[in-house]
Amino acid sequence: MAKVAGYVKDINVDIGTHVRRNAVIATLEVPEIQDDVAKAMAGVAAAEANVTTAQAAIRRTQAGADIALLSFQRIADVAKRDKGLVPKQEIDVAQSRHLEAAAQLASMISALKAAEQNKLQADSEYSRATAMMQYATIRAPFDGVVTKRYANTGSMIQAGISSQTQAMPVVKLAQNNLLRLVLPVPVADVAEIRDGQLVDVEIASTGRKLQGKIARYADSVQMATRTMDTEVDVPNTDGSLVPGMYAEVHLHLANHAAALSVPLDAVDGIGTSVQQAYLVRDGIVHLATIKVGLQTSSRIEILSGLQSGDKVIVGRHTGISDGQKVDAQPAAYESSTKN
Repeated sequence: MAKVAGYVKDINVDIGTHVRRNAVIATLEVPEIQDDVAKAMAGVAAAEANVTTAQAAIRRTQAGADIALLSFQRIADVAKRDKGLVPKQEIDVAQSRHLEAAAQLASMISALKAAEQNKLQADSEYSRATAMMQYATIRAPFDGVVTKRYANTGSMIQAGISSQTQAMPVVKLAQNNLLRLVLPVPVADVAEIRDGQLVDVEIASTGRKLQGKIARYADSVQMATRTMDTEVDVPNTDGSLVPGMYAEVHLHLANHAAALSVPLDAVDGIGTSVQQAYLVRDGIVHLATIKVGLQTSSRIEILSGLQSGDKVIVGRHTGISDGQKVDAQPAAYESSTKN
């Protein structure tokens, strides 16, 4: 957005244009600011002239003060050497002229200081006017690509500090060389999130697979979704990724080698205080209270309550009770897997 209001004189970019930092995007025509610069320049010239005049007045007054002091000292020396030779009135007149010249010199010095302060004020006003004039040239704040163009040559652009109902941007610029991937981490996994944690990123629309690290996280759970926003910086030097794409992310919370696990539908009460599984021993159903650990999309880790080699009942458990006799058969999708 523009800081000052004006008409678009030139616009050098269009949708899809890649720009470097400080590249000129557009130039505005702002006649009133040009007048302010000319006025401020004239003020600087006038202030410099006033300083020169004050300096000349000091030199002139200094010369008069020196003559008055010299005359007073000479008369005072004669009166001291030859008493009664110089009338007392002449001595008083010479002293008065010396004091008057000294006062005029002090006044001229004060006038010079005032002129110098006016010069500083004029310089400041000129700097302000030229700075405002520089705002008429709109430059790119960073390397990026133009994703939207709102103005054309001749368009009236309001100042960006105006209300949002009046102000109109010139262009929309996106920084695509480094993208932010936002992950909504479920509340159950929030405590495991750390900076630098590895994630596997798969962009379904392009088929690309990337590996990134968590760069930052909100450290606060949203009440509406019970998730925490977590961000991964994704380099995009070749520009193949576009902001707004969706990605599938696999977050590595922990890695437990040789863990005992069962299918998800073998456990009842996941996420509650009481978690149970039905296992079969010698054709008899036994209800076991278990403790679970890590969970994937299809399996869940068993920390206690089951042993390697136990047969668990998967699927719906409606109608099954502890102590019931059953004829257990391997599940089709688990026939080759040891539970």
